[in-house]
Amino acid sequence: MKKIVVFASGSGSNFQTIVEKLHLKKCEVALLVCDKEGAYCVERAKLLGIPTFVFHPKDYAKKADFEKVICQELSKVEPDLIVLAGYMRIIGQTLLDAYEGKIINIHPALLPAFPGRDGITDALNYGVKIMGVTVHYVDAGIDTGKIIDQSCFKRSGQESKEEIINRIHELEHELYPQVIERLLEL
Repeated sequence: MKKIVVFASGSGSNFQTIVEKLHLKKCEVALLVCDKEGAYCVERAKLLGIPTFVFHPKDYAKKADFEKVICQELSKVEPDLIVLAGYMRIIGQTLLDAYEGKIINIHPALLPAFPGRDGITDALNYGVKIMGVTVHYVDAGIDTGKIIDQSCFKRSGQESKEEIINRIHELEHELYPQVIERLLEL
């Protein structure tokens, strides 16, 4: 059975969806990697029976140091794919070199437009009529990797920001597991 590792920093709704749709049915979610102690994704992992590795970036002098430790943890499970799901750190060269072409991310906007931390707000402020999500490979840039797939919806113009965010999450929860299955050839 193919293995994936999920990286998350926050609540973990995408992580939970991936586990519920894929774990032990299509692949094994072998590990959750989290950079924030107390993040709700860690609690979700415990409830779902998924092992976790939590690290504290401030305990390391530089990114390469904690990424080496992450690579050591990853080598124990030998993932076929690394899935970023709300992981709020830029992946450094150490991880990129070790897992080139095996790291994917989901972004809450239609890339290449509106990359970065707050794609939804940026898209809304620009006044776009079509909103969506993008799954892409991770490279050294910020949301600049090759696009794998996208999904979108047309705004009515009457939705609140909260309603838009909820629709974006619905798209993410539908698209991301499908892309993971395709990439793993399941």
